[in-house]
Amino acid sequence: MISDRKRRRAARRIKPGDGRPLKRFRWWQPLSRTLFHLELTGAAGERETWSVDVRLWGDSDGEVRAQLYRNGEHHAGSKLPAVFPVPGGSIEVVASNYGLRRCHFVGDDGSVRQLTPDPTSAEGRRARLERTRPGLSRTIGVVSVAILVVALVLGVPQIVEEISRIPPVAENLGTFTSPIQLPGWLNITLVVAALVASTERAMRLRYHWLLDGGLFDGEG
Repeated sequence: MISDRKRRRAARRIKPGDGRPLKRFRWWQPLSRTLFHLELTGAAGERETWSVDVRLWGDSDGEVRAQLYRNGEHHAGSKLPAVFPVPGGSIEVVASNYGLRRCHFVGDDGSVRQLTPDPTSAEGRRARLERTRPGLSRTIGVVSVAILVVALVLGVPQIVEEISRIPPVAENLGTFTSPIQLPGWLNITLVVAALVASTERAMRLRYHWLLDGGLFDGEG
């Protein structure tokens, strides 16, 4: 969950909506857009559909924002991480390097649940695979973790070696020689495989700071 300090900062970033309609998800948008929905009961007892739309490659100005819609009309927008007040709690939206790592409703009673991905989105298709082919889904998940562990074990020593060769680092700390030396084509293959694995995990809103890039973002 987002800390209280970050929630206060996120609250100041919220901008009011302009009422524009929510655009439906297009077939060419699975890697550039995420769309999640949440059914809630409004103050008057009516059912409301809240939707979170994030353009992963940024809006027209290049900034990645979460846009919140109520019953298909634009209600609010915010830079990420975002915390939107809604009836009975709030919606927290946090991005990773490969998609979203959090899009959850946090109730005033402390309950937490993930929003439902739009069925036409990449996240929705991945969720459908999990429902219809749970065995295959688990296998894909295990393979994704295995790829990231292998990439971490083989890649980090080589990265440390390259960093140690930077003159100021070498002068003060000395150089490090990685015990693992891979050919260029294999390093490229590992990078591509790791990108695919982390993207697959992001489709399920799975995130670990060590496996999914947080190590190099200063997270932990």
